[in-house]
Amino acid sequence: MEYNVIFQPSGRRGKVAEGKTLLTASHELGVDIEAPCGAHKVCGKCKVKIETGYFEKFNIDSQMEHLSPLTEEEKKILKPEEIANNYRLACATEIRGDVLVFVPEESRKADQVVLDTGKERTFVLDPAVKNYYVEMIPATLEDHRDDLRRLQDALKEQFGLDNLTIDYFVLRELPNIIRDGDWKVTATVLYDREIIDVRPGFVEKWYGIGIDVGTTTVAAYLCDLKTGQMLVKDGMMNPQVRYGEDVLSRITYAMMNEDGRDKLHNAIIEGINTMVSRMTEKVGLTPSDIVEITLVFNTAMHHCLLNLEPKYMGRAPFAPAIKAPFDVKARDLGIQIHKAANIHILPVEAGFVGPDNVSVLIAEEPYKQDEEIRLIIDIGTNGEIDLGNRKKLLSTSCATGPALEGAQIKFGMRAAPGAIEKIRINPETLECTYKVIGDDQWHGRGSKGNAKGICGSGIIDMVAEVFKAGIINKTGRFNTKLNSDRIRKDENGKPEYVLVFAEDSGIGKDITVTQGDIRAVQLAKAALYVGAKMLMRHLGVEKVDRVTLAGAFGSFIDQESAMVIGMFPDCDLSRVHAVGNAAGDGAQAALLDKNKRIEARDVAASVEFVETAVEPDFQERFAEAMAFPHSVDPFPSIQHILDKIPGYK
Repeated sequence: MEYNVIFQPSGRRGKVAEGKTLLTASHELGVDIEAPCGAHKVCGKCKVKIETGYFEKFNIDSQMEHLSPLTEEEKKILKPEEIANNYRLACATEIRGDVLVFVPEESRKADQVVLDTGKERTFVLDPAVKNYYVEMIPATLEDHRDDLRRLQDALKEQFGLDNLTIDYFVLRELPNIIRDGDWKVTATVLYDREIIDVRPGFVEKWYGIGIDVGTTTVAAYLCDLKTGQMLVKDGMMNPQVRYGEDVLSRITYAMMNEDGRDKLHNAIIEGINTMVSRMTEKVGLTPSDIVEITLVFNTAMHHCLLNLEPKYMGRAPFAPAIKAPFDVKARDLGIQIHKAANIHILPVEAGFVGPDNVSVLIAEEPYKQDEEIRLIIDIGTNGEIDLGNRKKLLSTSCATGPALEGAQIKFGMRAAPGAIEKIRINPETLECTYKVIGDDQWHGRGSKGNAKGICGSGIIDMVAEVFKAGIINKTGRFNTKLNSDRIRKDENGKPEYVLVFAEDSGIGKDITVTQGDIRAVQLAKAALYVGAKMLMRHLGVEKVDRVTLAGAFGSFIDQESAMVIGMFPDCDLSRVHAVGNAAGDGAQAALLDKNKRIEARDVAASVEFVETAVEPDFQERFAEAMAFPHSVDPFPSIQHILDKIPGYK
């Protein structure tokens, strides 16, 4: 049986098979609903409201009885008043009849904001793909050369290119193209070895895209390969989140489901195709104008996108299928750009330290520094850490989890309009002010800020501010004795702090920070801190000279807030810098300069990987790092801040 399902306010409607969930129906009908936990019924972000009654306009009778009964998971997550008002979790609710569904603002996906990089970079322009305009001597009865030989000879005579091959799909149309151009054509050549496109006449421009495929978010940058200019950027939630919010859950999904590997592969390929289509449309191009893409990702995402068997990444010794950089045709992956276009994959370093970390390294180049000990932290769901200089460079990865990117946080969201990105709390009044993405004004009580949730930089600020104000202590526990209407207990009797009251928010309900939110951030920051300290021990250093914070929201992180919560070891705040999405910058660098690919290969081979999780005292060090900023280690650089915190010792 199939039933009519209508989603409002989008107005999308269609027939959906009995037994499918509302979340599955939303995917089929093109309705975006947040589900960062991958439909595991734990995050509560996919709340929808069922409208009941007969709707003449749609000729539909929508009733609660047309859905599966309320599940135990829903009873735990939904408030009693929400249940009374016909709210359900889309991931847990099966269709058994006609239904009209309203998707509230808080559950709708908003466009991802690709944050500007925090560092101006100059890229050398020497792309692997180049255009060459040639004029050939027309064929005659006396000159029996074939069309390909005629083109190869012209490229050799005019540009010194020898022993060129040609892609089969280009060869198929070569005779028509040459004659359409009256024997004058522009050949696009990869690595000065393979002809991957031929177009009639003089073609001045050619284009490529650098893409950073993160576990939670994907960022893409479309570049003019002639000038090096970045024309447009785009981003989205990684579509694979529906199958799990971290790398291990996705590997498990691939192992436990016969078609799991294909689903993970198809999801991210579909996402990339969507971004390519959006970006090219914005600048008046078509996807077929894209002749190369460089891809960076962690090792698990590397295997999922390339449809390689990922299960051995989920068990010791975590050996990848391939570590070396390589090139593959876009058509072989299903990426819908020029048929002969090249996809360049940067090398895997080791274990879960993948091409994204190598990309950060070729962007930041710590291996070119002589004496300064530099710590680089790429903050994400799977965090990567590098430490050292020209003499020696170490790296490791840590399972940070998605909390710092908005998932596992009650009102967490990705960087999109309406997301709180900065927070300040007055330690005397305990009042909160905040800024949201898309609005330059600071807002507080009585000021309609239209906040919908909290993104990464706001989450770090949020925890640092409640700690500095004495609302939580160094263990992360709330001080419920404080006299403020912002501090209260939630529906489960656990303490929370109200950042934005319902009347001032953009979702019609209070936006709060909960005890669970604090714990999620503690786990994430402890993982980063311990990883950094373990590398310092292996390198034999007591302190670092400089800290570089990278990540999709890296340029918006408040360095003081990050150190106050103990995300990294003590360092002079003047020598802590955020550089934005360095992995995305590295992807662009490899796109624009083929020599960066050689550099990436060499640095991936020379960096020493340290598996910190197997260290005998890892658990002890991790427990110590759970405190704010740390239970044992001193922080002289911010001691003046810590001394002002009520009750801090």
